[in-house]
Amino acid sequence: MIGRSNSVTALKYFTLLIGVFIVFFPIYSVFVGAFKTKVEFYQSGLSLPHDFFNFDNFKRVFKVGKLGLGFKNIAIIIVVALAGNIAIGTMVAYALGRFEFKLRAPIMGLYLVAQVIPLVTTQVATFSVIKWLGVYNTIKAPMLLYMGADVLQIVIYLQFINNIPRDLDESAMIEGASLFKIYRSIIFPLLGPATATLVILKTISIYNDFYVPFLYMPSQKLKVVSTAIYSFVGPNAAQMNVISAGILIIFIPTILIFLLLQRFIFAGVTNGAVK
Repeated sequence: MIGRSNSVTALKYFTLLIGVFIVFFPIYSVFVGAFKTKVEFYQSGLSLPHDFFNFDNFKRVFKVGKLGLGFKNIAIIIVVALAGNIAIGTMVAYALGRFEFKLRAPIMGLYLVAQVIPLVTTQVATFSVIKWLGVYNTIKAPMLLYMGADVLQIVIYLQFINNIPRDLDESAMIEGASLFKIYRSIIFPLLGPATATLVILKTISIYNDFYVPFLYMPSQKLKVVSTAIYSFVGPNAAQMNVISAGILIIFIPTILIFLLLQRFIFAGVTNGAVK
């Protein structure tokens, strides 16, 4: 029994080491590649760079790739998209969680169906709508696409709304409050933890997205961080050392957001389920 227990323990640690290697190997390769010249990158493999003070790749990312412009554009998109996303998401969840009407179940079912359908299969219709609205190749296109509330957002908000006593609504109605004022003054403030969670998740999702900005904002003036480093991908070869430097810079805000605010992510997802 002791030998079997030792074997199981050894297997556990072995699988953990494999998992650690899988997670950290890409990060290591990007980190060492960011400080190498193009020749050194392709000749030295995964060995450490000769000079960790070689910042030429980082300068090139900002000068040629215009990463600074990318940070500016993505910040504007995130702020506007989150504002619309929070407003739409909280209102939809308020309507579904507080009122009984015939279309309540079908609407929730449509959200679930939309989540199951692969995104790529709807791009022709989506692209046509964006063109019809006249926002193609403008910063408004991704803002509109990111504003839509998804199933995860609705479910998290519903968990919190269902735990808000309906007595608060009734008391406010007795005082003459309208349904919108109840939403604005009672429901919305109490959805703060859920909103904080979704702001973090949505911010990271929008920040890392490449597909939507690349497809709907081809203009060089509308670069975001994910498309800025694509400037170094050529028809014959990619400048992987410069791309590694760009990826390393883009990593930093994401890692900081997650490390500083991860407690809100877990708290917001679990609080609604245990209240």
